[in-house]
Amino acid sequence: MNRTCFLATTAIVLLMTGAASAQTAPEFPLPYDSQRGVFSFATGLERSLPAVVRVTTLGNSTGPSRDGSEPTAVSGGSGVIIDADEGIIVTNNHVIEGGQKFRVDLSDGRLLDAELIGADLATDLAVLRISAGGLAEVETVDSDTLRTGDLAFAVGYPLGLDQTLTMGVISGLGRSGMGDAVEDYIQTDAAVNSGNSGGPLLDSRGRLIGINTSILSGDFSGGNDGIAFAVPTRIMRFVVEQLRANGQVTRGRIGATLGSLTAERAVELGLGFVRGAIVEDVVPGSPADRAGLLRGDVITRIQNRPVANAGSVQAVVGIAPPGTALTLVYLRDGVEGNASMTVEVSEPDAVQIGATEIQAFGASFASTPSGIQVQAVEGGSAAAAADLRAGDIVTEVGGRRIDSLATLGARLDDRGNPVLTVTRGEDEVEVRIGG
Repeated sequence: MNRTCFLATTAIVLLMTGAASAQTAPEFPLPYDSQRGVFSFATGLERSLPAVVRVTTLGNSTGPSRDGSEPTAVSGGSGVIIDADEGIIVTNNHVIEGGQKFRVDLSDGRLLDAELIGADLATDLAVLRISAGGLAEVETVDSDTLRTGDLAFAVGYPLGLDQTLTMGVISGLGRSGMGDAVEDYIQTDAAVNSGNSGGPLLDSRGRLIGINTSILSGDFSGGNDGIAFAVPTRIMRFVVEQLRANGQVTRGRIGATLGSLTAERAVELGLGFVRGAIVEDVVPGSPADRAGLLRGDVITRIQNRPVANAGSVQAVVGIAPPGTALTLVYLRDGVEGNASMTVEVSEPDAVQIGATEIQAFGASFASTPSGIQVQAVEGGSAAAAADLRAGDIVTEVGGRRIDSLATLGARLDDRGNPVLTVTRGEDEVEVRIGG
């Protein structure tokens, strides 16, 4: 059979399949354009494309300028209008970071100034507002309805090109471990490149399911290797609502330091699985403490969602407003248990002292044979902004020697904006938190 006959036969089979399916689900026929004789998703997607915009961030230039004060373009990316009446645009924090002014190019050629409503480091999301009539908006759907294998379309302005659409599939769900505080990424193989950041990830009907945020590249070129990540609408909605209402995001806490269950830890604990989050420490008097969680418990489900790693728990806690009741399923010595706790207001600058760890400024510290070591740093926290890093060994705070967790706790609690002296490899580094 030659190629032409094969394609014709395939088309007939697909059409017959679509006709048969139409008897049970006529509202969702096969996307076939009979007038042109082609299969196409254009009808659904074309409604959303006018809502996709180019975002240009203007800031201080390091090079010469005409008068030394006019801001110039320092970065750029994409964005998507989610509320046409109010001119609300969602993009990435890293697209607008460090900007003085923001410019938005619409698909119809209009060029508008935008106002920054707010940004959230922990999810890499930002909200802009423009004032204009005749705007289009994208329909948003619940990302929890996604399944691996669904078609996905990325839209944006990559590599200096005009608006570009690429197609792929949902390659995975609930991805974490990229270094941010709140991680529950959609993974797709739709081509995403520099300039796509902040643009929408759409389903086959043109509805918003996520905001394209980052790619995983196999070399230093930063090119597309078929692995891209998007913030799901489940998280986006929470962040956008808070930014629009308050200009910032207020998160809750449960007072537990968590680690991911790796193969090594599973063997150490005598477990036959590698999915879950290990409770490394519990802050006395915290929601986790009152719920009865103990060091060594392995959380396997939260709010009836399976837990793949520590990021899975943070993705739920991180978008739970204070006062939210959370239910957990955990394993302790091979026996399954249940716990319920109420999320409390997070105090990122407060010093919380547990049995074996201290949490402060978005970082956790523990005593190790090498000294007082930074165990983890939450993305978007004061510690992260100061460039404190996991693995740093704290030797001094405010010029005074640190030789125990108790000393560290006292020094951190005593100073509003502490200066930490840490050893990082062979270097000694000063880290000023806040201020």
